[in-house]
Amino acid sequence: MALVPIIPIAGIIAILFAVYLARDVLGRDTGTPKMQEIAEMIFEGAMAFLKRQYKTIGLFSIITAVVISLIVGVFDNSPQIGVLTGVAFLVGAVCSAVAGYIGMYISVRSNLRTAAAAQQSLKAAIETSLRGGAVSGFLVVALSLLGVSGIFWAYQTLLAYPLEKVPFLIVGFGFGASFVALFAQLGGGIYTKAADVGADLVGKVEAGIPEDDPRNAAVVADLVGDNVGDCAGRGADLFESMSAENIGAMILGVAIYKATNQAEWIMFPLVLRSFGIIATIFGLLSVSLFAGEKKDPMSALNAGYYVTTALSIAGLAFVTFVMMGANWFPFFLCGIIGIATGLAFVFITQYYTAGGWRPVQEIAQASKTGPATNIIIGTAVGLETTAVTAITIGIALVGAYSVGSTVSLPGVPVHAAAIFGTAVATMGMLMSAAYILAMDTFGPITDNAGGIPEMAGASESARHITDSLDAVGNTTKALTKGYAVGSAALAAFLLFSAYLDKVKERFHDIGRIDPGTGKVFELSGNLPIDLSKVEVFVGALMGVMLVFLFSSLAIRAVGKTAGEIIEEVRRQFREHPGIMLGTERPDYGRAVDITTSAALREMVAPGVLAVGLPLVVGLVFRFTRGGDAGWESVAGLVMVGTIAGVILATFLNNSGGAWDNAKKFIESGQLKDADGTVLGKGSFAHAAAVVGDTVGDPFKDTAGPSLHVLVKLLSTITLVLAPVFIG
Repeated sequence: MALVPIIPIAGIIAILFAVYLARDVLGRDTGTPKMQEIAEMIFEGAMAFLKRQYKTIGLFSIITAVVISLIVGVFDNSPQIGVLTGVAFLVGAVCSAVAGYIGMYISVRSNLRTAAAAQQSLKAAIETSLRGGAVSGFLVVALSLLGVSGIFWAYQTLLAYPLEKVPFLIVGFGFGASFVALFAQLGGGIYTKAADVGADLVGKVEAGIPEDDPRNAAVVADLVGDNVGDCAGRGADLFESMSAENIGAMILGVAIYKATNQAEWIMFPLVLRSFGIIATIFGLLSVSLFAGEKKDPMSALNAGYYVTTALSIAGLAFVTFVMMGANWFPFFLCGIIGIATGLAFVFITQYYTAGGWRPVQEIAQASKTGPATNIIIGTAVGLETTAVTAITIGIALVGAYSVGSTVSLPGVPVHAAAIFGTAVATMGMLMSAAYILAMDTFGPITDNAGGIPEMAGASESARHITDSLDAVGNTTKALTKGYAVGSAALAAFLLFSAYLDKVKERFHDIGRIDPGTGKVFELSGNLPIDLSKVEVFVGALMGVMLVFLFSSLAIRAVGKTAGEIIEEVRRQFREHPGIMLGTERPDYGRAVDITTSAALREMVAPGVLAVGLPLVVGLVFRFTRGGDAGWESVAGLVMVGTIAGVILATFLNNSGGAWDNAKKFIESGQLKDADGTVLGKGSFAHAAAVVGDTVGDPFKDTAGPSLHVLVKLLSTITLVLAPVFIG
């Protein structure tokens, strides 16, 4: 337990470092008065949306917390446990909301500073945008670490619950984080893509004006959307990833703790995360050493990630050696597998979504023959990406499980150590989460930084720098989604195992006999799920259905909201001809307000479906089929629904990212016809690529990222409500 004090220390260091970065970024040049005016409109729109969104989410969260407290209290025969679960839910929800809100505040302020820095040099622009994004990354990681460890300490020390019981009591924290993340990602994703689609179709396709042209009434809403979707939404997404996965790993550590009486097995995930924070700080600071005026910005970001990875490996070796004694090396290898998986997803996503490789260039070439062939090839590329994703996840899980199974601990079954090996792999992958999130938030900051100079009429050299950063930002956003999918897949296995442990803990409390041992169930017992049982099969069927119906609702919401924006921009062009002549100013506020209202309205249905279906399936089977049908049907729903969610999210994320960068590939003048003539902006191929990008927008920024949250929400909600499904 010697390393446990590093947990609060690392959390505080992360917050202080985020404050340092925020002061550094906010102290930089803010450009011309015109740039400041545009940035202020973006800021006001973003904060107004977040205020209305979190007000709605807050109301839902309070109602849900009360319902959870009542349900858990009744079915667990303990009002106190019900209240503690509800409190943990609210704490997780608040921490998630705070992380997203503060991080987005700094990000929206960073766009102007990045645009101003682009007037000086590429290096200054990279440093400003990455540091602005890192504020969100470090705040998310710190609040997750301090939130989980703080509520763990409160329940164990202040309320004197046994150490082995506390991880099960704080699962509500993960559910609260998932709940907020789902609605934040849905609402932000619907907003950003509806505004983007509306701005592109009316502006670039119908009116023939450039992207981010100030005559387009939807431009400010589009720039606002980049922040509320990719900053606040993704911040909440990774916050709940880290929180839920930490708690799941701690639950899996309980079985080993009960056999060895060593608390290190429970505290290990939090300690490892702490060392990941320290590694990421040095990795981030190293980026400026690799950035140069003639270098590809992506190479500098990759170099910083490699530094973070190398230091994470060193931290992993130290933590496993100190906390796991003679068994340190196999678990160190499990962590290496997780880190390698994270690297693999970064490279896989770059290959499929960056313009320098075959997939994006193939889509760009297909654009020569129109939007239909662009969409066909883009769809094929997205479907292709699922193969390497599934294979990589499979290798990681089998590898970590096999290595973990070589560990021999007194009184600990082989499968318990093996599953803990997969938990260590997941924790290893998440060590670099702050850096990945910084790269993700780098994307919308640079996107905004490109729009501000365009609207303000800045110099061509500054716009050239921001355009290059914008293209890199598209790739960093895409690789973050790939990383999130990979971590979600590893976490899904971890959290599903934790769900089975929760069921076994409930069986132990009610004195259920384990048929394998003839004794009362213990966490170390075996609890297989039989897919040939009708309730398990139907539960699995409902899980897959949920994934596709949820995605349908999310994509349809973008289409409906975009339609409203398109009509509004057309109306303004029609009724105010001076807008196109530059003598009248568009009503930006009207477009922002329409998008805000529609996004908040449309996020409710898919959110309620995601939260409600597991509860309905479990209760229906429990009370109609009896016996174990309730918890087994939910197990099938979570297990197979998660697999479907990971695969579909991979398709949506990567196809959308590839379509986007195929458009950027053409806009950068890299596509040529048979005679060598450049097919750039305004060409037939470019118009086709814009249509493909428009189709991919709700894929990669609404439905895909929301599925990351959904697959983990399925696990956290069933962890919390497990007693409800057990007869």
